[in-house]
Formats: sequence, C-alpha cells, structure tokens
Amino acid sequence: MSAKTQSDRVWETLRSDIIASRISPGSKLRINDIAESLEVSLGAVREALSRLSAEGLVIAESQKGYRVAPLSAEELLDLTDARVEIERIALSRSIARGDLEWETNLVAAWHRLARTPQREPGDVGTQSERWAVAHAGFHEALVSACGSAKLLHIRAQLYEQAERYRRYSHPGDNIKRDVAAEHQRIFDAAIARDVDAALSAISDHLRMTAAILVTTPALEAKDTESIKRLKAFAGADDIVGGATALSPSEFALDPPTR
Repeated sequence: MSAKTQSDRVWETLRSDIIASRISPGSKLRINDIAESLEVSLGAVREALSRLSAEGLVIAESQKGYRVAPLSAEELLDLTDARVEIERIALSRSIARGDLEWETNLVAAWHRLARTPQREPGDVGTQSERWAVAHAGFHEALVSACGSAKLLHIRAQLYEQAERYRRYSHPGDNIKRDVAAEHQRIFDAAIARDVDAALSAISDHLRMTAAILVTTPALEAKDTESIKRLKAFAGADDIVGGATALSPSEFALDPPTR
C-alpha cells in the first residue's frame, strides 16, 4: 500500500470517527497508537492529521501533538451563524440556476429522506446511519445547482463541523420538534422556487438545531444573551415544523466579539 493510500485511509477513518463522536472532543491523538492500530506508517498518520487540522476537526498544539477539536456552545453559535449565511447564499443561487435535473435529484433526495426512519428499529435513542446519509444527501441536493465549487466546499465543511455537535449532543425528550415537517417546509419552498420562503425555512431549521443543542448537558454554555434566547426558543410550547415563539429578528445571533 502506497504512502498516499495509507494517508487517505487514516484520514477517512479518523474523520469518520471524529464526526460521529466515536472519538470524544478534546481527546489526545497519539500518532504511534494510530499507526499501530491501523497498521500504517507514522508519516501517513502525520499527513492525515495535518489534513484534518486544516478542516478544523483536529488541533495541532506546539510541542504537544494533536487532539480532537473541542466543542462549545459559544463555537456552535458562531458556526450556526456562518452556516445560515452560506446556506442562504447557496440555496438562493441553486433555486435560480436549477434545471429539470436539479428538480429531479431534489425530489429523489427528499423521497429517500422522507422514507428513511430517523431512529434504529428497537432503539429510539440511536440515530440511523441510513437516515444520516439521506439527511446529508437532501441538504446537498438543495444547493447542488448553485454553480460554485468553492461555495459548496465551504458549505460542506461547515455541515460536517455541525454534524459533530448533532452526533455528540443528546437532546431531551421534552423538546417538541417535527423535523420531518421542517424538511417538508424547505422542500416545498425550494421546489416551488419561492426563494424567500426557502431561505426562511432553512434559517429556522439550522437555528432550531442549535437552539436545542445548547440546552443539552453535553455542552457547557455561559448564559450570554444569545444563548438565553436560544434556550427560550427551544423551550417554546408552539415549536412545530419550524414555527417559533420568537421573530427572526429577535432570534438573530449576536455578532462575534473581536
């Protein structure tokens, strides 16, 4: 096996484990242990870790090696703000440029997501990997016609970073949310070429996820004004399919401090 192939295998394995939280945030990544476990060279591991560092999934520390990037409520707020902006740009461009092939692929992706159970049979606490793949495919299909490879690359990186939070955090059963209805709302607006409705739906969908995640024990959040609004948003009694008790302007995240 070539060094390049070894590096790719290490990168794919670690990346999958980090995103799925099979390796906990903040964990030390020992090069020797990884090389021995995967039966690859030390150089292949170093190259893979360097790639993961560039993606923001791993942190390189001077004289200390590598560790998995930690998670925090404050970073989630910043990440969500960035995702909303990028998704809105990509989706608006995609709706404007999308042709019959885009519509066909979007319908197929939506059908697959709608027909795939979100939880594993007999285990309501475990998300189905098939659903996770279908979910990613639906969101990719929405923006696939945006016409910018760079924009799609940035969007994909943000999606994967957000996926770490979704996999790591475990929302309580007291949260009232209809994810299927949220996806239906996004799909209906996109396929109808209603840009304003589609952008509103995707924004609500992403921010709802962040609102729920910051209420979980997995994330230690300081009670900033943004997080207080997020918690209120997630606890509202009338949250169904993206409907909220707060207006979009009230729910807007605070700008990051410099």
